[in-house]
Amino acid sequence: MPSSVPGDDYVRRWTDTTAAKPLRSVGGFFAQSLDIMVALFKPPFAGREFLEQTWFLARVSVLPALLLSVPFVVMAVFIFNVLLIEFGAADNSGTGAAVSAVNQIGPFVTVLVVAGAGASAMCADLGARTIRDEIDALKVMGVDPVRALLVPRVVAATLVSLLLFSLVTLVGLVGGFFFSVFLQQVTPGAFVAGMTLLTGLSDVIISMVKAALFGLTAGLVACYQGLHVGGGPAGVGNAVNETVVFSFVLLFLINLIVTAIGYEIAQ
Repeated sequence: MPSSVPGDDYVRRWTDTTAAKPLRSVGGFFAQSLDIMVALFKPPFAGREFLEQTWFLARVSVLPALLLSVPFVVMAVFIFNVLLIEFGAADNSGTGAAVSAVNQIGPFVTVLVVAGAGASAMCADLGARTIRDEIDALKVMGVDPVRALLVPRVVAATLVSLLLFSLVTLVGLVGGFFFSVFLQQVTPGAFVAGMTLLTGLSDVIISMVKAALFGLTAGLVACYQGLHVGGGPAGVGNAVNETVVFSFVLLFLINLIVTAIGYEIAQ
């Protein structure tokens, strides 16, 4: 029999604890996401839980979204207007406002709010249920937690993100309009007419797709982290922090990919 090389046991333990754990987590995330996608099309649908989660996510997300959308859009419009005024083309202010609000700021604010407020609250709720053994109790009673808890939350996160993007874009454009017209003396009619100069229906659709994917991804991450909490109440806090970080990374990656694909399609 071949003799063991000194250090093999250490390498094996290091591989099991350091390298295998992230791989198992990634595999578990994709496996659970696949289960959720399959259960999404299997009746019955937990409609009451879906409505409760939709209201819950909207309640914790709307106010932060409104507080973020106006300053972001107004700052972008202000900088753009300063440049246009130097060129004597201040009437094109609406073009910059529409491009920034629809293409970038709307999805960007949606990322921040969905990951920072919605997904973290969802993970905390599921994590508290997990450490209280409520998830195991549902399994003992023959209730599938994926269909009863996870599917409604993922669908609610997707819907709220889509609606949140629309609200953020609308409020941001209104704020940019009032700021440009009343503070930088831009003609109201020219502002409104310039909004559709570079921003069309394809840009709105691409941004709506991004917002829906943001909500879907954030919901999937929150559900996985919430159901795999360990270490008691402290583990819930760690899971919430990890949910926010992982959601930010994935959502910005999705934003980059979808923006590049949408740009190629629109050409």
